[in-house]
Amino acid sequence: MVTVFTNAQVFDGTRFIPGRRDVVVDGGRITAITEAGQGSHNASDTFVDCSERTLVPGIIDCHVHLMSAGAASTSAFHDPFSLPFYSSVRHMEETLAGGVTTMRDAGGTDLGAKVAVDTGVVRGPRMTIAVTIMSQTGGHGDFHLVSGSDSPFLAPHPGRPSGVADGVDGVRRKTRELLRAGADHIKICSTGGVLSPRDDPRHSQFTEEEIAVIVAEAAAQGAHVMSHAQGAPGIKNAVRAGVRSIEHGIYLDDEAIDLMLEHGTFLVPTLQAPRAVIKAAEAGASLPQSVIDKAHAVIETHHESIVRAHEAGIRIAMGTDAGVGPHGKNLEEISLLAGAGLSSAEALAAGTSVAADLLGHDDRGRIAPDALADLVLVDGDLSSDDVRGIEDRVSEVWLDGTRV
Repeated sequence: MVTVFTNAQVFDGTRFIPGRRDVVVDGGRITAITEAGQGSHNASDTFVDCSERTLVPGIIDCHVHLMSAGAASTSAFHDPFSLPFYSSVRHMEETLAGGVTTMRDAGGTDLGAKVAVDTGVVRGPRMTIAVTIMSQTGGHGDFHLVSGSDSPFLAPHPGRPSGVADGVDGVRRKTRELLRAGADHIKICSTGGVLSPRDDPRHSQFTEEEIAVIVAEAAAQGAHVMSHAQGAPGIKNAVRAGVRSIEHGIYLDDEAIDLMLEHGTFLVPTLQAPRAVIKAAEAGASLPQSVIDKAHAVIETHHESIVRAHEAGIRIAMGTDAGVGPHGKNLEEISLLAGAGLSSAEALAAGTSVAADLLGHDDRGRIAPDALADLVLVDGDLSSDDVRGIEDRVSEVWLDGTRV
């Protein structure tokens, strides 16, 4: 069935196309883009009136945790083991309904969820997965608690091996184990973090030598490495070792920015994440005071780092850390990026063409002939309206040419 999106203001992934356009979709692909009313269409085609709306490529979120229900969720300590798997189905639906048609899971989601989406068992965004988070002992991804118990978050099960490893030989073996489990990419922690109560976001984790081995093992299987990296020394270790993207980037310094430019490293800011922690605490959630204090401490520095990174020309891709915050509100990150100095076109590109480049996809993130018909209709003319608030203006989402 042919679908024609008529009279649309079009953002094609990199720029707003002047004037109004008709976009033709057939067989799950975009087949043509013409001046509004100029194409030859059939009466049997389905027409979607896009007057007063902007058509953008399906949004790509490069940092999601589908299996997580929020920064302050403690229910996993007493919930049935299988409940998070069922909850993730709702998270997928919320993410898709919010305008995200492709996502990169940053740890927690095993191969079964991806296969379930790919085979139509459940409905959700197209996804790539890390399976779990690689961490040194006592690092940001090690959830053994001082009480002697282990947090259920990222706890190992048959589809999700433990991600904790140490030393060159240990991380080599662990990388291979995760790839065997179905990981499309590897997620590591090269610094401490906000949500881990007993480490510091500024402190480094994994040595540069360990990270380089992880990168090499992943690359040998056609995979890349994303690094949770907040403090400048750990950011620089990860960049020098060859990771593809820095996640968060809270404490960037001039040397880190220069290194990222030299190596072509992408930055995925996740500006939503510390705000989500603060909102949860203000709503009465039970969080360690150290976690709340760290979230407050990083907000301003994080914002300033992203401003400086953008001004320097680092390629910024959208990622939310959804799962720390609520699923389905992903496009708020576009608003936050605009607040950090990105133009409307740059903020939208972060969630479309730049994100597609980061993930190595040439069939999405753009409105162009032969691209996947993953599309989002947003109320208003984003070429002249403020892009901030886009998360509340999504009116229709299309995946593979089908409205969802």
